[in-house]
Amino acid sequence: MRDVKRLSIQDRLGLNVFELDKEAHITVDNELCRDCQLKPCLHSCPAKLYEFEEEVHFNYEGCLECGTCFIVCHQMGNKGVNWSYPRGGFGVYYRYG
Repeated sequence: MRDVKRLSIQDRLGLNVFELDKEAHITVDNELCRDCQLKPCLHSCPAKLYEFEEEVHFNYEGCLECGTCFIVCHQMGNKGVNWSYPRGGFGVYYRYG
């Protein structure tokens, strides 16, 4: 019987490949974010790509393309996050599972 090692979430995510596009598929309107009380995008992104330092900053290069930031922003926030899938041939390639 083979001894199979289970990979952690971090190990599995580390196997993903990202084809980066020079055009961001996420935009943030900081005018709308400034008045947002909850800023749910900061707490909901599974890749932890959002931060707040005077305004909302994000890093689209590591996006897992789940759309969570868009959904929570439009349901609980001020609708300042706009998200779409990356252009064809760009984005994340899942290599595990």
